[in-house]
Amino acid sequence: MEELLAEPGREPLNPRRGDIVEGIVVHWSGSALIVNVGAKSEGIVHFEEMRSLSDSERESLKTGDGVPVYVTDSELEGGSLELSIDRARGEQGWHELQRRFDENEVFDARVTGSNKGGLLVNVEGVNAFVPLSQIVEITGDREQAIVQLTSYEGRSLRFKVIEINRRRNRVILSERAAVQEWRAEQKDRLLEELQEGEIRTGRVSSIRSFGVFVDLGGADGLAHLSELSWERDIDPETMFSIGQTIDVYITKIDKESKKIGLSVRRAAPEQWDEMVDKFEVGEIVPSVVTKLVAFGAFARLEGPVEGLVHVSELADRRITHPREVVLENDIIPAKIVRIERDRHRLGLSLRQARSDAERLGWVFNQDGGITRMPDDVAERFGVEQEAYTPPPAPPEPEPSPTSDSAAADPDQEPVRAMTAMQEALEAAGLTDQDDSA
Repeated sequence: MEELLAEPGREPLNPRRGDIVEGIVVHWSGSALIVNVGAKSEGIVHFEEMRSLSDSERESLKTGDGVPVYVTDSELEGGSLELSIDRARGEQGWHELQRRFDENEVFDARVTGSNKGGLLVNVEGVNAFVPLSQIVEITGDREQAIVQLTSYEGRSLRFKVIEINRRRNRVILSERAAVQEWRAEQKDRLLEELQEGEIRTGRVSSIRSFGVFVDLGGADGLAHLSELSWERDIDPETMFSIGQTIDVYITKIDKESKKIGLSVRRAAPEQWDEMVDKFEVGEIVPSVVTKLVAFGAFARLEGPVEGLVHVSELADRRITHPREVVLENDIIPAKIVRIERDRHRLGLSLRQARSDAERLGWVFNQDGGITRMPDDVAERFGVEQEAYTPPPAPPEPEPSPTSDSAAADPDQEPVRAMTAMQEALEAAGLTDQDDSA
């Protein structure tokens, strides 16, 4: 600028209010910026007119730097100019914001302040507004939300323009729409990148009664309640907290529905191995029926470890549903028939346990269900049982009334039979009275 002004015949510029010109920094005092715009006098940019600059941008300004400025007043005393970096950037910013709106672009911007309705953001010199409803992490009622807003000042967030009106000087931004679009893109990427069976580290993003959602880096997967722990009857809210970092096992990837299935317990398989080390195949273990399904009954052993009693292993007869033999919360003697360490599964059998269980004091009904358990098992599980008296043994058959001699000499049996017949004939008067005949 100085070189241009020094050229012979070069006349000083005469910028007017509303002009946007390129200036050169002459001096930066920390509260005001002195700028040469090629006019007879230098212009001044007060701190209030450079709020669109970040702290680092302001601190980096030095003599000789070029900066666009907007002339807000050209008739100050002494001929100096009143300039604004914010207004200059704003004019350029409107064009840039319109482009971002038209192209549905997601961008980062810094929060400059807040009010009762939301956040204030300066984008390329244009003041924009983010309503409460469009902020992602705001929680609680309105009063609680307003208190949280102050913590956003100075933070850089991801936004998207959802409304722009230059005539009304109105720009509405949405963090929620930007995050949703960004996460959709990340989810598509992750669905291609993730592999079933691998273990990933994620952040707990949401806790529900039916499970926990975990952010894997732009996409959420669900760890169902049954996959949170090797133990049963757990409360997700007591086990996890929002933002907690945990390892998860990828159980299923459905690219069509864009769903990711996760397991927290399978990410720590050594815990399962430790729990089943105390069991052996062939052992009969008291177990609690936890769930009935069409193909069998799940039962929890001590530890706790859960196994499956297949429908074919419930009774010696053919059944159509497990409820014909057992119900949930029933205590049964389960024989361990299979331990699959690689798949973390236990195969159990009630049918194969019956003969040994009866010798141990278990009592079965005619359908194969349990009517009584040994007293020590009942005490262990806190079950009260009535006093039990085993049914009496069936009486032995009585011996036939035969004489000792006949019993001792089987050859005399025909003689006894003939004698008895003769006596019966005589009594009926049917014997021959003429001996001579």
